[in-house]
Amino acid sequence: MTKAEQIFSSFEGKKVIVLGDVMIDTYIEGKVERMSPEAPVPVVDFEKKTSRLGGAANVALNLKALGADPIICTVIGKDNHADLFMKLINEAQLKDAGIIPFDERITTVKTRVIGNDEQLIRIDHEKIEPISSSAEFALLEKIKDFCLKEGAEAIIFQDYNKGVLTEGLIEKTIQFANENGILTTVDPKKDNFFCYKNVSLFKPNLKELTEGTAVTVDMGKKSTFLEAVDVLKQKLAPAKTFITLSEHGVFIDDNNENHFVPAFDRNITDVSGAGDTVISVATLCLLVGMSAKELATVANLAGGLVCEHVGVVSVDKERLLKEATNILK
Repeated sequence: MTKAEQIFSSFEGKKVIVLGDVMIDTYIEGKVERMSPEAPVPVVDFEKKTSRLGGAANVALNLKALGADPIICTVIGKDNHADLFMKLINEAQLKDAGIIPFDERITTVKTRVIGNDEQLIRIDHEKIEPISSSAEFALLEKIKDFCLKEGAEAIIFQDYNKGVLTEGLIEKTIQFANENGILTTVDPKKDNFFCYKNVSLFKPNLKELTEGTAVTVDMGKKSTFLEAVDVLKQKLAPAKTFITLSEHGVFIDDNNENHFVPAFDRNITDVSGAGDTVISVATLCLLVGMSAKELATVANLAGGLVCEHVGVVSVDKERLLKEATNILK
């Protein structure tokens, strides 16, 4: 058995909580052959409409694709979109015990109109105000139960600034996890950027890093990037800092030992959902004790693979294993 096969086999059955904003990604696809006489916009001749799990639910799909046992903890609405969301959850054979419906919420749906394989417009149906204190309490109790009674070993914070991850919920969950030896990894957004203190791994992208730290980064000048990383580390003190850099690859800092891993040559079609894949793979790699550089390399590989597809998709385990085998020696 190769080193990569040993690592991937160790992903099997890992219980991971995915806490954060879930959504439905809907795609309306068709051909564009003319412009509208009513306005300077293309006319899409409808061919099909599909809906997929998105946001934190896509993180769970990636974990499941890699053999792990994900548990989604989130709040959705009590509406028709919630019915569709739960149908998709059941079809994907994901656990639904941590999904809590509340009258005060609506279920987030992102609708993308695709013409000739290119995205023309996106329509967001959502409510992004923070969840209520009662919803926050209910989620925290679910998390504690899953950790203490079912043996969850890691918690992924998947933050899309849609209101599920409040400052209080973040702080209480991290405190609970640290007190109980549970790993915490974060895919952040701007609003809560500096709430995630003392986590196991913090994974912003370059845009989120610059917005969060207010440091102007020029990737042609390594010193500006490292300055932003230092600001992040001083304020948040993560055990590992992992930053995705698009065409520049990824960067990881582990106890002041850092590595730049270059991007792999890919035919990039759509970057939607790439961050979901990266945090999923990084979390499992962290759980099974991979080195920082190996973790960054495999997560980087996975993120690139899903970018070769239109729309949000989960990682292909067999293809990732094949490519990882050539790199992990």
